Amino acid sequence: MAQVCLLGKDGGELRFELLSRETAREALATYDLREPYENTLALSTVSIGAAVALLNDLNWYVVRFVRDALVQTDSVSETEWLSRELAAEIRDGDVSPEGTGEYLRLYGLEENRLVDPIHARREDVTGESGAGAEAETAVPEREEYDELLVVRVTESEFRAA
Repeated sequence: MAQVCLLGKDGGELRFELLSRETAREALATYDLREPYENTLALSTVSIGAAVALLNDLNWYVVRFVRDALVQTDSVSETEWLSRELAAEIRDGDVSPEGTGEYLRLYGLEENRLVDPIHARREDVTGESGAGAEAETAVPEREEYDELLVVRVTESEFRAA
């Protein structure tokens, strides 16, 4: 299973924009639509490939009404999301799931709204050093927010930010 979450652009109502247009409405008709955060639209698909294909089908609307398109699949992470570009690279076999996670986009969660996205690199967490010790990594903290939505992005998305 894979999840898709579309974050609407500021000043618009994403659900209305998508469902008021026949082509988008038909593409979304078979899905159980949810709104986990304000001005978002989320749904479940059968795979990361189906998620990317749906986003491609909705591309005209995504470009106009969506500020970020996210995909989450347990085969990569149970808690972190993927940018659309990174999900497509994983689906196409251009990058392995294990090779992701260094470059991040972090959204703060404030009153059920995703706000203030920043880009950051995952930090090394040093434990005991010595032979055979493996480095662990942690998501950078954002003290101004109690909760974060973590999105893995490609290096090119990170560098462009």
